Amino acid sequence: MEADIVIVGTGVAGLFCALNLPEDLEIVMISKSDLESSDSFLAQGGICVLRDEEDYDSYFEDTMKAGHYENRKESVDVMIRSSQEIIWDLVGYGVEFERQKHGESEAEKNPEGESFVYTREGAHSRPRILFHEDITGREITSKLLSQAKKRKNITMHVYTTMTDLLIENDACRGIRAASASGEQREIRAAYTVLASGGIGGRYRHSTNFPHLTGDALELSKKYGIRLEHLDYVQFHPTTLYSKKPGRRFLISESVRGEGAVLYDKNRNRFVDELLPRDVVTAAIRKQMEKDGTDHVWLSMEHMDKEIILKHFPHIYEHCLEEGYDLTKECIPVVPAQHYFMGGIWVDLDSQTSMQRLFAVGETSCNGVHGANRLASNSLLESLVFAKRAAGKIAEDRKEAER
Repeated sequence: MEADIVIVGTGVAGLFCALNLPEDLEIVMISKSDLESSDSFLAQGGICVLRDEEDYDSYFEDTMKAGHYENRKESVDVMIRSSQEIIWDLVGYGVEFERQKHGESEAEKNPEGESFVYTREGAHSRPRILFHEDITGREITSKLLSQAKKRKNITMHVYTTMTDLLIENDACRGIRAASASGEQREIRAAYTVLASGGIGGRYRHSTNFPHLTGDALELSKKYGIRLEHLDYVQFHPTTLYSKKPGRRFLISESVRGEGAVLYDKNRNRFVDELLPRDVVTAAIRKQMEKDGTDHVWLSMEHMDKEIILKHFPHIYEHCLEEGYDLTKECIPVVPAQHYFMGGIWVDLDSQTSMQRLFAVGETSCNGVHGANRLASNSLLESLVFAKRAAGKIAEDRKEAER
C-alpha cells in the first residue's frame, strides 16, 4: 500500500494531525482496535486554555510546578500560547463546550450572547478548563473523527496493528502492519506519524484501554530512536474501586475541583484534594496503609444536586449502575495508572530523532508535562503538537518540491 503519510492511531492526536494536513495528500490511518477505542474518548474533565494574557504566568507556573520543574520551558510556552487558537479550531469543527448566557448588556458586547464556562481542577490556581459535561474527550474526539471520515484523502483501517517500521538509509519510509486475521502488509509512505497512545495495557489496574501497550516504544528501542523519561508514569488518585479485574472507571479531577472531598475509613479528611495528582495519590496510598484498607472514600454529598447532575451526568449514572448514589453517599476510590509523561523524544515540531518520523500524543515526549502532568493539559498538548507536526510535514514537502 502506498501513501503520502501513514498515521498510527486514531485518537485525538492522530485525527487532528490528519485534519491539519493538506487535502491533496493521501493519508492512511490505522487503529489497533475500533475507531472509538482510544483513550481520547475517555477523557472526562476537560481541556485547558489560556483565558487571557494575565493568566499566562500563573498557567505557566502551575504546569511547571505540577511537573516538578522538569518540564521543557519552551514546550510549555508553545502549548499555552497556542491554546486559544486550538479551542477555536475545535469550535469550528463543531465541538461544543459549556457556555453561559449573559444579560442584555453583556450580550451586546458578545454577539453570540454567550461565553465559555470554566472549571478548576487540582493544582490549578484558577478555573481555566473548558468542558462538555463529563465527557469532554468523547465530544472532541467524536467530532474530529466525524470530520476525518468526510475527507476523501483519508483512509482508515481498523483492527490493524503496527508490527514494524520500514527503514531505508536511516529514514522511516512507512510501517509493516498485521490485520486481525494475521495478514501482513506494508504501508509505504513519505512520512510516518506515531500516535499510538499510552502504556496502560501493561498494568493490572489502569484507566487505559488494555490494547494500548506501548508498541511504538518497542520499535523505537529496536531502531535506536531516542526515548526519554520512560519511568515518568502518572497514577490518577481517584478511580472507582472494584474487586473485578479490568479497566478502572475514572472519577474526574474536576469533581474535586467542584468541591468533592476525600475521607479515610472514619470519614475524616486527610489531604488537600486540589494538590497535584502525584501528591494526592501518595496521600491516599499512605492513608490506605494506615487504615488497612484497599480504598478511601470520595464524598459529593454536600454538593448541590443540580451541579452533580448537570456537570457529571455520566459519572453519576455509572456510579448508580455500580450501586452508589453520588448525591446521597460516599463512593470508594483508589489510584490507578493513568498517563505516561515519557515516551519517544520529539522536538517542538514533533519530529523524532529519525528522519521522516514524527510522534504525537501520549506516545511522544515533548517535555510539556515534566515528571507529572497537570490536569487537563493532555488533550491540549496532543492537539497543539499534532498540528505542529502537520505544519512541519507540509513545509518539508513544499521545500522538497522547489
